Amino acid sequence: MRKPIIAGNWKMNKTISEAVDLVKSLKGLVAGVTDVEIIVGPTFTALSSVADVIKGSNIKLAAQNMYWKESGAFTGEISPLMLKDAGCQYVIIGHSERRLYYGETNETVNNKVKAAHKYSLKPIMCVGEKLEEREAGIMKDVVKGHVVNGLAGLTEEQMLATVIAYEPVWAIGTGKTATPEQAQEVHAFIRGLIAEIYSQSVADAIPIQYGGSVKPDNVAELMAKPDIDGGLIGGASLKAESFAEIVKFKG
Repeated sequence: MRKPIIAGNWKMNKTISEAVDLVKSLKGLVAGVTDVEIIVGPTFTALSSVADVIKGSNIKLAAQNMYWKESGAFTGEISPLMLKDAGCQYVIIGHSERRLYYGETNETVNNKVKAAHKYSLKPIMCVGEKLEEREAGIMKDVVKGHVVNGLAGLTEEQMLATVIAYEPVWAIGTGKTATPEQAQEVHAFIRGLIAEIYSQSVADAIPIQYGGSVKPDNVAELMAKPDIDGGLIGGASLKAESFAEIVKFKG
């Protein structure tokens, strides 16, 4: 059985004090939850402060991005070594907003995934199609490109320490959600790709999250599908109560 992973991607929200208040509230609301991996992803400025609050709890820490070099003349970037130092266990890589606004490509995503593993960070690698790509009938080609090229060169051991998040770009922050059937179709397709690249046993072990307007009122229906193993949560993760409701979903 794959353990569900519910991760909150806070995006560019919350000052340090606001972030600390949020996780203080969340800690109490999800205390005792052991059947779900709980992750929060604050901004870079709040990582260390949030790490201090959640230390010893059942909440893990993710960064929203990183560069693939350890150090150097890369103004404005942050390295995997710095994320480890700040207390991170996970890092979100290749989010559609990074691809759309900042020129992320399958190649840069692959560089970052490899660097994450080098420094013992678990990557949450995001994949997913735009609305026009789905409507043009090339959704599977796009997703396959993201998966195959993003994972290129990973060993089986590294693959087993990787999380994939399927996020249909047309359902992020729009209030639209892929139907559970649409999401399941793509999740099963991704799992099939991993089986082709590695093996069925590896594919069966990999958690694949769904990201795209997940809320307390639709999480159980999505999670009931056999290949959906959690959620990468945006807006609903910015309030402790709604995020805790998602974490404590009952199938």
